[in-house]
Amino acid sequence: MVTISRVYTRTGDAGRTRLSDLSETGKTDPRVEAYGDVDEANSHLGVALAYGLEPEVQEVLEHLQNELFDLGADLSTPLVEHPEHEPLRMVADSVQRLERWCDEFSEDLPVLRSFVLPGGTPAAAALHVARTVTRRAERRAWAAVAVYGTDPAPADGSAPGGLNPLALTYLNRLSDLLFVLARRLAVPDGETLWVPGSGRGRRPAAADPEADVAG
Repeated sequence: MVTISRVYTRTGDAGRTRLSDLSETGKTDPRVEAYGDVDEANSHLGVALAYGLEPEVQEVLEHLQNELFDLGADLSTPLVEHPEHEPLRMVADSVQRLERWCDEFSEDLPVLRSFVLPGGTPAAAALHVARTVTRRAERRAWAAVAVYGTDPAPADGSAPGGLNPLALTYLNRLSDLLFVLARRLAVPDGETLWVPGSGRGRRPAAADPEADVAG
């Protein structure tokens, strides 16, 4: 159970923070950056939900919002071999659920012939932002893996524990699902696709006497 009795604590004023296992680290630790990005992505899901969505999509996003708190708890808890209390961890079932949703919501979408320009409806645009923040969270999590690895802490406590690999897999599949859901919300009003090089006009040839125009 989480109890929040006061919003400010002053404990982080020196640029330090505590992970879920109460170990101390810097606020720029890539592990902290990763779960901070997860929190940011969750906020963008809240923006999408605020627009009012079809019940099927709303139910999925509400589930994701709760699960993203589980993900943040996972990322903020270094792996140990025999924890005294079992921490929240992402599991294979969670990843598989994301994959099922990707398949289900993709079923009726038109085949893409180019990349989608982020936008569409306001809710779709919010999900595109959530998608890109999730991608950033995944990169930050991999940066943390480069520092801490994916193994539990050694018994002698000589090094901190690593990250749960399934947490990173979850982030990858989540960004895929958010892309699919953004498309679903945008398709009724039409999607805008990337047209490579559009709007550039004619490029002057090297021998063109007017080619010395600054640009």
